[in-house]
Amino acid sequence: MFQNKNNRETVEVSVASERAEAVGGVLIALFAALMAISQMVNGELEEEMMIAHNNVVSYSNWYQSKSIKESLKESELDYLTALISSGIVTDDKVQVIEEKIASVQKNINKYSAEKTEILNGSAFVGKENWKQDIEGEMGIITGVKEWQQLAATYDYATKKFDYGMLFFQICIVLGAVCIIIYDNPILQKILIILMIIFGITGTILSIYGYLLAP
Repeated sequence: MFQNKNNRETVEVSVASERAEAVGGVLIALFAALMAISQMVNGELEEEMMIAHNNVVSYSNWYQSKSIKESLKESELDYLTALISSGIVTDDKVQVIEEKIASVQKNINKYSAEKTEILNGSAFVGKENWKQDIEGEMGIITGVKEWQQLAATYDYATKKFDYGMLFFQICIVLGAVCIIIYDNPILQKILIILMIIFGITGTILSIYGYLLAP
């Protein structure tokens, strides 16, 4: 009688263990697939983040070159103004110098407007203030500040994916342990519950990171 009872308990434990192994295997496959998808999306976001960072540097250098040109024109304007103020220029040459001053001032205003558009973007300054083109096309400049914001947003989104990857990896490790353990359905059940918790957490973090991306 006792032997039959022990045999029955052994069979029940064996069946429960096999069921837990099967569930653990299915969950591993499911969350491994979700992790692969998340890794693919995260890779694309990291590429976009690198592009944004590179454009921050590129557009900042472009902005600095405009600043240098503007400074040179301002120095030229000061020099021409000083010439007239000092009285060195004869009366018949004053008009020529004044025309030059007007031309230099126009260039200064132009560089200043271009700097504003490069810094803030074409959308920010409005169509009436578009001054800088890219390959002959106006109004398509993404400003330095916009690139910085994009880079920061992509960086924040990829960090959420990284946390999601961590939870997926822990989930898969727990699943592997669940399959390895034999004749302990209670522990296997606990591991399966933990797998689901970690897997769902990883999924939520990955979805959140995707929604954060521009």
